[in-house]
Amino acid sequence: MLRTFIFATLSLVCIFATAGSPIPLYNIYKSEDGLTNAHLGMVSVGYFLAAAISLLFLGRLSNHLGRRPVCIAALVTAGASCIVLAASHGAVALLIARVLQGLACGLGSTALGAYVVDTAPQKPAWLKAVITGSAPMIGLPIGAFACGALAEYGPMPRILVFVIIASVLSVCTLLIFSSPETMVRSRGIRRSLRPRLQVPAGFGRLLFAAGCSFVATWSIGGFYQAFGSSVTADYLGTNSAVTAAATFACVMILNPLGAPLVGRLSPSWGMRVGMAVFVLALAGIIVSLRVGLVIPFMLASLFIGLAQGMASTAAIRALLQSAAVEERAGLLASIYLISYTGVALPAIVAGQLADRFDLFQIAAGYVTLGVIASLATVLALATSDFKAPEKKAAC
Repeated sequence: MLRTFIFATLSLVCIFATAGSPIPLYNIYKSEDGLTNAHLGMVSVGYFLAAAISLLFLGRLSNHLGRRPVCIAALVTAGASCIVLAASHGAVALLIARVLQGLACGLGSTALGAYVVDTAPQKPAWLKAVITGSAPMIGLPIGAFACGALAEYGPMPRILVFVIIASVLSVCTLLIFSSPETMVRSRGIRRSLRPRLQVPAGFGRLLFAAGCSFVATWSIGGFYQAFGSSVTADYLGTNSAVTAAATFACVMILNPLGAPLVGRLSPSWGMRVGMAVFVLALAGIIVSLRVGLVIPFMLASLFIGLAQGMASTAAIRALLQSAAVEERAGLLASIYLISYTGVALPAIVAGQLADRFDLFQIAAGYVTLGVIASLATVLALATSDFKAPEKKAAC
């Protein structure tokens, strides 16, 4: 099972690397294809909505079809997005590719995430949570850096990176195809397509607390995804794809370090500490943007990722500890659905306002949302019961 665990983890990271790959090219798309900040905002909305819809309707499909077929479908969909990006130009092509990437991330988050949990070693106990919670934050910057470097120093900046990523996804598809199945194919496929949230019985309050933390941290990541390249151009004075990738990656790259930092704390205290660091980092972001200080902005962005790793690992660990095998895909779908919805809704508003407000004002709106959601997390934790219920059931 260890080999399957490694293959599933690699595939999950690669799907999110695919989603991160176009982001450093946004300034190129703006200059060569005439895209605006409003276009980029709505393209991001397409990505997040596609992911949310995929999670809502297809999140439990791997419980009935098996993990492998759904994982392979996710990898193939991600590969198709690379073909669209390499072969086409313009806002419509970018939107289509981002929608495909959103669908792939939604399928991968549940099927590959459940595959990881099914095959993960028992120790360390936080390993399952850190991989399922941090895979997006690892994959997205990897894809962004790879694209930025190839666009800056390699030939065919709009094509080469997508050819390479499509090739890697093909290898991942073969690895998953050769891996053993962990779920017995069963009836109920149509019933699984009915949209619903799934969480172990008695953990509604915990899911609300965790959901608030996901909305807080993921929404800020959505700001960097949609407007990070514009921040690079406006505040750093460069259209460099590598610099754009670095700006985007700063908010995610320290995410995996958050898990061991709170590994010895209870889930509730892990979330509290994570959200406290997050709010302090938000203050650093808004102050540094206001006065135009680049280095403090980058440092605050790094702490955003660290805080997200702390809070998300603690929350997912608390939820997974009481989930049965058949509940894992649905539970992960619920977690990611809340996260993507928390990104999509602010992105819709920001996309509509991008031509009427400057980047600082948009950033201030995102920071305000982050602070409110963080406070809601802490208040919800005061009334949440972190003791695993005796009976494991879906509600």
